[in-house]
Amino acid sequence: MKATHSWAIGIALIIAAGAVSVVTTAALDQRAPFVVTGAAGEEVTSRSLTAVVQDASLTNRVTAGDWHADGNWLVVTLVASAPQTEVDAVIELATLEVDGQVFQASERPGRSIVGTPLHVGTDTVGTLTFQLPERVRGGDALLRLSTTMSTPRLDDLVALPVSLDGLPAEGNIDIEDPLLGAP
Repeated sequence: MKATHSWAIGIALIIAAGAVSVVTTAALDQRAPFVVTGAAGEEVTSRSLTAVVQDASLTNRVTAGDWHADGNWLVVTLVASAPQTEVDAVIELATLEVDGQVFQASERPGRSIVGTPLHVGTDTVGTLTFQLPERVRGGDALLRLSTTMSTPRLDDLVALPVSLDGLPAEGNIDIEDPLLGAP
């Protein structure tokens, strides 16, 4: 009787260990960012960032002062602010996901809202530029913004949908410096 009892307890412990391993979150998921997603044109607020896409256009040429570049560019006008505190209130990473590919906002124009300090109660209007492959002219995209430079871990991440279908196609877009104040 004792041997049967020991076997039953052993089997029960093995089943319990299996159940714990199934319900325990994977290590990667334990450090994943807290994603706050909004609808197109909707203001989204996370712990450290408030943002809304004001406008988006496709263009074949981007200029910023004396600098210019040709290609397939997406220019996004963004309105952003800090919801609670100005400590570390800056967009450090902006990416765009289209068809499973991720593109980082270009630093080449030099006038991006990335790296611009954000303020509580005052909007900052600025642009993000993404140089996309020629084949990307439509579809749905997801703009991701983070106040962390590297991949955000255990922090918030704002996700804003952007439809590339039907966007106006401009011949040239001149990128301006970010502007402090209401759009």
